[in-house]
Amino acid sequence: MKEQLQPLFTPWKIGKCEIKNRIVLTSMGGTDLFGWMEKNHFDKDGARFILSVAQNNVGLVLPGCQPVYNPMFGQWLYKNKKMYKDLAEWMPEFHKTGAKLFVQLTAGFGRSFTISEMMESLYTNKALRVLSKPVMDLDKITATASPSPNRWSDKVPSREMTVEEIHEFVDAFGKTAKLLQDAGVDGVEIHAVHEGYLLDQFTLNYVNKRTDEYGGSFENRYRFAVEIVQEIKRVCGNDFPVSLRYSIISKTKGFRQGALPGEDYTEVGRDMEESERAAKYLQDAGYDMLNCDNGTYDAWYWAHPPIYMPENCNLSDVEHIKKYVDIPVVCAGRLDPYVAADSIAEGKVDGAGFARRFLADQEWVTKLINEQEDDIRPCILCHSGCFNMCHYKGVPNDQDLSDSLHLARCAVNAETMQWKKHHISKTSNPKTVPIIGGGIGGMEAARVLKLRGHEPVIYEKSGELGGTFIAASAESYKGKLRDLLEWYRSQMKKLEIEVHLSSEIKDVTQFGDSPVVIATGSTPRVLKNVPGHEKMIEACEYLLGAEVGDTVAVIGGGLTGSEIAYELALKGNHPIIIEMKDDLISQKGVCLANSSYLREWFELHKVPTYLETTLAEVKDGSVVCKDKGGKTFEIPCDSVISSAGYIPNPLVQEKGKNKKVHLVGDCKNVGNLRTVIWRAYEVAMKI
Repeated sequence: MKEQLQPLFTPWKIGKCEIKNRIVLTSMGGTDLFGWMEKNHFDKDGARFILSVAQNNVGLVLPGCQPVYNPMFGQWLYKNKKMYKDLAEWMPEFHKTGAKLFVQLTAGFGRSFTISEMMESLYTNKALRVLSKPVMDLDKITATASPSPNRWSDKVPSREMTVEEIHEFVDAFGKTAKLLQDAGVDGVEIHAVHEGYLLDQFTLNYVNKRTDEYGGSFENRYRFAVEIVQEIKRVCGNDFPVSLRYSIISKTKGFRQGALPGEDYTEVGRDMEESERAAKYLQDAGYDMLNCDNGTYDAWYWAHPPIYMPENCNLSDVEHIKKYVDIPVVCAGRLDPYVAADSIAEGKVDGAGFARRFLADQEWVTKLINEQEDDIRPCILCHSGCFNMCHYKGVPNDQDLSDSLHLARCAVNAETMQWKKHHISKTSNPKTVPIIGGGIGGMEAARVLKLRGHEPVIYEKSGELGGTFIAASAESYKGKLRDLLEWYRSQMKKLEIEVHLSSEIKDVTQFGDSPVVIATGSTPRVLKNVPGHEKMIEACEYLLGAEVGDTVAVIGGGLTGSEIAYELALKGNHPIIIEMKDDLISQKGVCLANSSYLREWFELHKVPTYLETTLAEVKDGSVVCKDKGGKTFEIPCDSVISSAGYIPNPLVQEKGKNKKVHLVGDCKNVGNLRTVIWRAYEVAMKI
């Protein structure tokens, strides 16, 4: 292990509970021990993930947040006694690792509960609302401190919780914590005065307008969270540790309005002055640790940092708040292990929290210890597999049901939380498998084929591996994507996969009866009906180095076009976005944490954006556009970048009876990195 990392691997205590090192797996929905959005039970997949992380040198492990009142089927978590018995039988295996386990318990989501179109239908139709209550009682699930708009939908508002309901939740926390303690769990974490979840909504002035004992004064707003820890300590004893997931600053300007890094704004939630007081108050109430970051669902990019957010974005605030408490504090949120180690060495924080890194690679801490960092599969902060709750104008959570029910999967690791579907099984019939195309899809197929015992051979027509991902990872802020590209290239060398560069294949019949994987990607959509279209620079051409002028019109405000506009602005150019839809990044699969950052960044920095606008003509020095009413107007610009999408470009089509040819990646269906990697994995498993 590198000497700089040593502070991460020193022991510390939470109350009287000693933790072997400072690495903390922070909770992620979907890694739950008692199931996620389903009837509560001891979840073997969740347990497998948790155990795998513990076996790989993590000190403190926190499974996914567990609602004490299950949103699905309305079950109180303490009612199912069998799952606690199953947990108790499993705990000795967990404790063999030397790690400690705190189960995170949540009061719920309140106005942050992610509403889909189906849920809107259930709520707005009176008959369906009554019929659906035993399965999903939206009126109860979304209730909050005071009547408030839902983060995702205007059709499902949040009502005010009654005092009786609050007391029922407090009682449930105590009963659940006692069952967990008796099952051998080392502690619990309360979720959360954090991220604008239900308990946090009670503490925040812009949500809580109550006039009873749970609203108004500072003490009243924090009463719910205080009563919970007091009840747990009453039934479990003072030595049973209780952590609190805690957001130091809300970073929020108002409902559905976040505050970007460095922005000058008026805080409507918890500012640092209140946080200094609140942290001490919560400590004195009985909490034994603060597990910290920033943000709310209205400023979601702080708690779920996309790649655009600065690295270590929460660290300075966590270091500041530690000065006001005597209990340990943990920092989470796009944290660099080396920076965290330095902060721990200087006594500025006590623990380092990591989450999505473990979805990409459950063994990354072990590899860090063994100085095998090149072998760590990196998280690219995309949220595409783990947390792709998507929202744009006029649409609530536009997420496939399978994604809602199976969070904590990973775009870059097809196996995580999908072990029944995606697992390496050795072949009994080894074959040489030509792969046409050396992009991410081709390399993932080659990797899996090799691990199974086949002999993949990659033919790449360019002089380097990577395909369109070379362009996709080119922007200045996309270092994590470049890390993934290097990981794939290093895996090709490590696995000794045969690679032929500058080798274009035009006819697959030369490979005889061998199965062939086609990974030839896609081609840019050309707007041939637009006069002057030949004057435009294609998106990938720009990303690979084509020069542009000062003012650049970007045609297409989807994710690719928006990221290009963001990169142009960071470089000092002046982008103009022209998008035919009524919102930027109006596409399924892009997490709201990612898309809201870009939309709000463009608004803050006054990047001209023309929505519901189509391109009519490209001239020398301008573009002619047409608005939704049919009116044409001209926009001066020095260059035009086309980001109008892509079209599959398979070398050979798959045919119904042709079992020999297998398409992977964008040459089959244009998607995202997740669809490329998962499809490549599945194809490689079928050969």
